[in-house]
Amino acid sequence: MPEMNPRWDIFCTVVDNFGDIGVTWRLARQLVAEHGLAVRLWVDDLRAFERLCPAIDIHAAQQRQENVEVRQWSGEWQPTAAADVVIAAFACQLPAAYMEAMAEREQPPLWMNLDYLSAEDWVIGCHGLPSVKFRHVQKFFFFPGFQKGTGGLLRERNLLEQRRQFQQRPEAQREFLQGLGIDRAPDAQLISLFAYENTGLASWLDSMAADSTATHLLVPEGRILGDVERWLGVDGLSAGDLHRREALTVQVLPFVRQDQYDLLLWSCDFNAVRGEDSFVRAQWAGRPLLWHIYQQEEDVHLDKLEAFLELYTKGLSTPAREAISGLWRAWNAGEKMTDHWQSTRKHWPELEKHAETWCLEQALQADLATALVQFYGNWI
Repeated sequence: MPEMNPRWDIFCTVVDNFGDIGVTWRLARQLVAEHGLAVRLWVDDLRAFERLCPAIDIHAAQQRQENVEVRQWSGEWQPTAAADVVIAAFACQLPAAYMEAMAEREQPPLWMNLDYLSAEDWVIGCHGLPSVKFRHVQKFFFFPGFQKGTGGLLRERNLLEQRRQFQQRPEAQREFLQGLGIDRAPDAQLISLFAYENTGLASWLDSMAADSTATHLLVPEGRILGDVERWLGVDGLSAGDLHRREALTVQVLPFVRQDQYDLLLWSCDFNAVRGEDSFVRAQWAGRPLLWHIYQQEEDVHLDKLEAFLELYTKGLSTPAREAISGLWRAWNAGEKMTDHWQSTRKHWPELEKHAETWCLEQALQADLATALVQFYGNWI
């Protein structure tokens, strides 16, 4: 018989920066905090984890952070009993000895591959299906998604209410921003920029500098900083640096924890984000956004981009849909942004309203952590 209080193991290989660990760390905390589960999070790169959770001891083989047991996934695997539920995040390969431990259990565990987020239609047909077997242990596909028939999106229980309260209190926003050293430029729109390297950035910065509306651009430390430096003509930008050019103020922020990043997204009028975790969090902010999708071989990522745009832009007028879609496509192709940004600015009120509507529609679905728990309940 399965245990009444099942134990969960989540395995994470840090492939690119912070996306993989960002998703799994958020999921692990939510499973503990909202579902009362015992969760071990196995991570092969604690240095990347440290940026998201500064309290991490990068040398500890075992530690507890926010009631999650964090285990260092080293090359020298020590014998470990398999959990009741085993999640291989993003198709990472589990240690061979651990897979043997799964097969040796009297009651085999539920083994799931938590896949990457996609809006493509085929995801609905594959979600929840059996995958490969290891001996008699069956693996299942589990796909996050935006439509019914998928696993939904990561969303903490009170997230949208917390966001609503924060956005209704200008003094709370000012206090948070001041804590990051941000004194909002007078009458300026606040935009956050978290992205991969992008040759289209210079034209976008040119557009904002020449705009009739002032913009205060907040750039957390990261990979896009080199492109910002080239546009400003400076070397070695770091947190706290502030530069003004015509209508544009550029400010570099320190890399912030996940909860602080949520507050940053909620404080801004527009958010440029990248990857998966920040992409989802920007949608929960209820503000217009720009997504820099992770580039894949043979440009298969562009199919994912188009699939999301098709879903996201439903309900927009044709001009507004063309404006925001054009902006996203140009950004992800590293092309000139000028005309697309000007078109987007013309439809700002409609895009603002639409972003909130989209957020609330997505919140009608079960969140990812709850969907995983329900899947286990149905499986046993």
